[in-house]
Amino acid sequence: MNAADLEAHAVSGGPSKDGIPSIDNPSFVAAGDVDFLNPTDPVFGVALNGDIKAYPQKILVHHEIVNDRLGDRPVAVTYCPLTGTVQGFERGETTFGVSGRLINNNLIMYDRATEAWWPQMLATAIPGPWNSAPGTTSLREFGLVWTPWERWRSLHPDTQVLSTATGFAKNYGRDPYGSYAPPRGYYANDATLFEPLAEDDRFSRKRVFMGARTADGAVAFDKSTLLAEQTMTGELGTTPVVAVADQRLDTGYIYLNPEERTVTSDGRTVSVGESTYAPDDLPLTSVHTFDAMWVAWYGYYPETNVYA
Repeated sequence: MNAADLEAHAVSGGPSKDGIPSIDNPSFVAAGDVDFLNPTDPVFGVALNGDIKAYPQKILVHHEIVNDRLGDRPVAVTYCPLTGTVQGFERGETTFGVSGRLINNNLIMYDRATEAWWPQMLATAIPGPWNSAPGTTSLREFGLVWTPWERWRSLHPDTQVLSTATGFAKNYGRDPYGSYAPPRGYYANDATLFEPLAEDDRFSRKRVFMGARTADGAVAFDKSTLLAEQTMTGELGTTPVVAVADQRLDTGYIYLNPEERTVTSDGRTVSVGESTYAPDDLPLTSVHTFDAMWVAWYGYYPETNVYA
């Protein structure tokens, strides 16, 4: 689907432009000072460029975008509750806001420098009413880990945590869509608020997959299966890949494996040949990987290879 077609599929999510306010001046607290998170509450963790930070889902569900810095690098941490996707982008000198529009139930961001539209999962600019010719531009991405607070804190006790002191009067104890721990409301049923771009009934709509995409194609691994089996193999386009679980954080990663090296795992350490590595540090080329609901992943990538 080309950029013009994507623009045609944009729908109003309800709130107007910036009606869901981004956090542009975030403040953080030390892990030991956090009194608003339960052990199983989801956080989105990142260790990059000298910083270790956690962004609680219960805060981002009210804002969807945090314009922040990791070291000296300006970044945007973005979350779409309707597709279960959290993604990080380098933002340069601009900031990102919430457009109020959706494609495929997925957040459309806009950047305040050019006012181009950016569907979150695609990370690529498309035309919109405020900029009809943004050019073909993609954002540089970085990974965040969707994980329970207790697991992130255990592995990274010196983490900084996004504070509830956001400057906005929000009830961060209430998720307007339901809850993840335990699953309730939107997260526990099969209904979407808007029509997806495409559908596939092999799996329930909100089953969580770990997906990766490059110019050569897309691949998705069922997250629960990966966590149970520790490693899975497949192909991204025609290139062999291996997915490995990380039981420390209840997540996984995807690597290109063109030589089809033997990879085994116990969930905490991974063996490649005779050597052992952390799951997120294999001597293979990693591919940017993120969690997504099946309906959202398939809607954007209907030609995806899928392994469950």
